[in-house]
Parts: sequence; structure tokens; C-alpha cells
Amino acid sequence: MAREYNTTMAPRALITGITGQDGSYLAELLLDQGYEVVGMIRRSSTVNFERITHIQDRVTLVSGDLLDEVSMINILREHRPTEVYNLAAQSFVQTSWSQPVLTGETTALGVTRMLDAIRIVDPEIRFYQASSSEMFGKVLEVPQKETTPFYPRSPYGVAKVYGHWITVNYRESYGLHANSGILFNHESPRRGLEFVTRKITHGVARIKKGLDETLPLGNLEAQRDWGYAKDYVRAMWAMLQQEEPGDYVVATGETHSVREFCELAFGHVGLDYQEFVVTDERFMRPAEVDLLVGDPTRARQTLDWKPEVDFPGLVSMMVDADLEVVAKQGR
Repeated sequence: MAREYNTTMAPRALITGITGQDGSYLAELLLDQGYEVVGMIRRSSTVNFERITHIQDRVTLVSGDLLDEVSMINILREHRPTEVYNLAAQSFVQTSWSQPVLTGETTALGVTRMLDAIRIVDPEIRFYQASSSEMFGKVLEVPQKETTPFYPRSPYGVAKVYGHWITVNYRESYGLHANSGILFNHESPRRGLEFVTRKITHGVARIKKGLDETLPLGNLEAQRDWGYAKDYVRAMWAMLQQEEPGDYVVATGETHSVREFCELAFGHVGLDYQEFVVTDERFMRPAEVDLLVGDPTRARQTLDWKPEVDFPGLVSMMVDADLEVVAKQGR
């Protein structure tokens, strides 16, 4: 059953990681739903507002840090959100190998700090934790569902497992409406260039424009369940509208290889990926995750959620967007 709001005042949501891919799409969705949106950002000289420039005048940005519980307590007390979406993290798997402690502090303990701030300030706040398919790692079951055991294969995956279980723990210990979305890979034109999907589509655009001759990649046989980020934030919101909190796998239920992604992306501009893609050992993970594919049955049945953009549509959308990006850079 979905919740009902007091219609005399707009619901207010706090989004950590609002400047990221998911945060920007979620902010758009919530604004369209009539929310007041507060975005938490770190005090940093490198914060990039590019993804939220078009809505920046409609959201309230506040300084806070997942490393500092006091800052989160103060934000919750001042802004009194009804919902908190924790999307901030050290979110790049490859970086977690070179920065394992920072990844743990942010991606794992940061969740505890936010949950504890909610417990202290207002236990009625509804909470969303961004869990990850990387928690399944060396998969013990195909497809993966909410009850599949975790076996993470990176410091990032390990940190996400901690964040997931501490969310469950606070839900069961303190009665918080705390939810975890176990999201499988979700991409978009707003994806960072360090992620393989965007690296491919941006590389295709540069090669098509004659700016590059090759595209170095890691394991082409790695398989993922790839969906469209804008579809996935609808599931985040839907979780917090349910009467009972819970955990949900959010996925397409289909799997595709990096090689297949390359084939579609290059094919979209009339090129053969085999003429341009080269394997580079630098992009191989110390421990690879081989086959991730989610079973979204619970999300479909309980949240009435399903993805609207299919895999070929996602690849084409990203290539077209990067062709525009590269053309603008050229001008």
C-alpha cells in the first residue's frame, strides 16, 4: 500500500550525492512529484554541478559529509526532510582497490552515520540506501534475487555489503522505515567517463569524429545486467511510498557482455568494433565479477515497477549524446 501525504505541505527529500548520475535524475523526478528537494554536497573545490545545472535554482544545496555525523544531524534538524535518499559514496569499483580505506569510510560507515543521525533527529524519516549488485560478486546463484547470498569481490562490494546490512539492522533494531535498493548496473548519458559503458560510447564518438584511433578496454567477456538510470530512480522513490520497508533487486533480468555493448555502440555509427577496440591489462580487475543478472520479480510485483528503455535503446541514446558532446568540444 502506498503512503498518503498531508496535502497542505509539500513533502521534502534530502538527497546525498545529488550531483551524481542517480542524484540528478532522482531530483528531477521528485521535483516533478511536487517535492521540496535538498541536496547534500561536500565542501570541495572539485564539485561538479553539470548534471543539475538545469534544476539548480529549484533545489536547496547544503554542505555536509558522510564522514561527519554532526553535519548530517544539523542538516536533518534544519531542513526536516520526510525522506532521505543516500546515493553518495565512493562509487567506482576500480578506485576502491587503490583507496580501500576511504571507500570503507564513505560507502560503509557513511551509511551508519546517516542512519544514526536519522535515529537521533527523527525516526519517522523514510530512508533509502543505494545497495549494489556488486555485493553478489562471485555469484552463488543465477539470477540474483533479494535472498541470494553476498560474495563481494572488491573493496567497493565489501563496503556496500556493510551498508546494506547496517540498513537492515537499523530497520529491525529501531523500527526505521529503512530500505535498500539492490540496483544492478544502470547507465545514461550522465554516467561518468570512468565507467566502461560511458568510456565506450564516448570513445565511439571520438573515433567517429576522427579524434582517436583505438579504444583500450579490459575484460570484454564480463557480463552485466544494464538498465537506464532514469528508470531506476523511479524504483527508489516507489520503495519509500510503501507501507512496509524492505529490500528490492532492481534490474532488467537480461545480461549482456562488454563485447556486445561495443558491437552495438560502434554499429550505431556504422563502424566495426573489432577494428578499434584493444585489450589493455591496466583495466583488468584483480578479482573479476563474471555474471551479474538480477531477478526483479519483487520490484515488479510490489512496486509495480518495470524498465521502459531496453538495452539497444540505452546504447544508442548514450552514443548519440556523446556525439553531441564531442561535436560541442570541437566547436
